[in-house]
Amino acid sequence: MPFTDLDGLRIHHRLDGPAAAPVVVLSSSLGTAHRLWEPQLPALAARFRVLRYDARGHGASSVPPGPWDVATLARDVLGLLDRLELRAVSFCGLSLGGMVGMWLGVNAPGRIRRLVLANTAARLGPPSAWDARIAAVRAGGMAAVADGVLGRWFTPAFRGARPEEVERSRQMLLATPPEGYAAACAAVRDMDQRAAIASIRAPALVVAGASDQATPPADGRFLAERIPGARYLELQAAHLSNVEAPGPFTDAVVRFLSGEEV
Repeated sequence: MPFTDLDGLRIHHRLDGPAAAPVVVLSSSLGTAHRLWEPQLPALAARFRVLRYDARGHGASSVPPGPWDVATLARDVLGLLDRLELRAVSFCGLSLGGMVGMWLGVNAPGRIRRLVLANTAARLGPPSAWDARIAAVRAGGMAAVADGVLGRWFTPAFRGARPEEVERSRQMLLATPPEGYAAACAAVRDMDQRAAIASIRAPALVVAGASDQATPPADGRFLAERIPGARYLELQAAHLSNVEAPGPFTDAVVRFLSGEEV
């Protein structure tokens, strides 16, 4: 996978699928990297040019000093699109990636054709919980929060039935640089897009997990109610619905991005 330099920030990214196909950007959750989207890649790459990337502080991208905010993470995406000479794209983001997608839908409407917001929220508190997580990571590294995070990512049934998938996700989380994770936690803590999202005009699909403790269905319904014309889909999954319910998730995203009914 290549790197793109954005004024000293090295962004790790990959393009798959036909070069002439419409582009979809996949943006990952807090504590994951581009590999999060492997369940979706075959189906998406059959129809689209798929751009996956590691957000700053995650995966193989560099870890610049904080603080950051969600706007900074979104401007990284715009910088990457500019360097790759990609003007207008569809965007699918999960959790933190969805927060980035909201910002782009509000502030860069000419760059976003269609928008998928999965397992995400316009505001995610309380701040004290984020402060505690930041302190734990800085004191004990990613292992200090891994069990709690995985407990939110997947339902108990999935953890029992698919231990190999859970372990794959654990290793991705543990490989996240602690300072990058802490800075991204602070960005989520300080974000509030509840009022702004009403200005999104791109066609939007909101995906929620029925068992998601991190961003419950009420958060998804709030987005769908505030974003004009947004569609809402609830899956039988927890927070990483693209991993726990890969078939229904992928089918819905492919249909939506193709302009079909979901």
